Amino acid sequence: TGQSMILAYKAILEKGSPSHIHVVAAVASTQGIEYVKSHLPENATIWVGAIDEELTVQSYIVPGLGDAGDLAFGVKE
Repeated sequence: TGQSMILAYKAILEKGSPSHIHVVAAVASTQGIEYVKSHLPENATIWVGAIDEELTVQSYIVPGLGDAGDLAFGVKE
């Protein structure tokens, strides 16, 4: 998620000051992209394969990839 991306960015900042940040995502929402852009320096580059417009109340991208965790590891019980 965008929030996870910003947490990762903050962890990087604890180790030093990168000259440039590249963010790569297979699928993102417009809302998530705006959130990430608002928390990164202006010279950061964001690469996204597909942009979906909708987020659910659980912050799932719709239509997105479905539940990628379930697809990769099986349904949680």
